[in-house]
Amino acid sequence: MRADPQMGSWLSSIGAEDKVVICAIARGEILFGIARLAAGRRRTHLEDKARNVFAVLPCEPIPPTAGDHYANTKISQQRRGLALDENDLWMAATAMALGATLVSRDRDFLSIEKLAVVHP
Repeated sequence: MRADPQMGSWLSSIGAEDKVVICAIARGEILFGIARLAAGRRRTHLEDKARNVFAVLPCEPIPPTAGDHYANTKISQQRRGLALDENDLWMAATAMALGATLVSRDRDFLSIEKLAVVHP
């Protein structure tokens, strides 16, 4: 939700044949972050930004096979001594189940094997 020149640059490089979506988990995290803010200008501004993002990016449901990827990824990360937030695991699993590339500034995703990640 923060303005980021690198993210803006990356978004402008997306081709017409590419499909950009948001997953239900990321949508929930955005809405949770906003809901916990006190009423005021900042919250209103972020609500407006979120509404604009959600109007442009379709929300992709979590496919059943994401559960398979979640289990495999979680055990793999634990064996390697790399803990991940549960929501991050589900977002990674969803991307893998969809055969999608996950776009995030969160470097934790870079440690997940078999996950295509763009870190603008």
